Amino acid sequence: MATLFTKIVKGEIPCYKVAESDDFLAFLDIQPLTKGHVLVIPKVEVDYIFDLEDDILARMIVFSKYVSNKIKSAYPCKKIGVTVIGLEVPHAHIHLVPINTISDMNFSNSKLNLTSSELQEIAAIISSK
Repeated sequence: MATLFTKIVKGEIPCYKVAESDDFLAFLDIQPLTKGHVLVIPKVEVDYIFDLEDDILARMIVFSKYVSNKIKSAYPCKKIGVTVIGLEVPHAHIHLVPINTISDMNFSNSKLNLTSSELQEIAAIISSK
């Protein structure tokens, strides 16, 4: 059965896309820790990030760097936090989160409740960078 993220890749479910290549997709987390919280996924459906082929994993990191530069330009912060949890959706993904303190990366924190128009605006700002 296709994962939620595979359905997003296939266009069956909409997303707030910020960047895309032949092999990867970056889109906003709809329950973000901070404005600009982005998920980077491979278009190939693989559950565990370390089960990806080495070349795909390496290119995913480089694509994440490209996306993180766009996020940092759109939402100035000390750093872009990077985490891989992989329990929420059985499809490899990297969280990129603008952070100013370590507590900004605490996934136990309350998530932002943004409207669709706010998410569209954030995606447009990041995409334009």
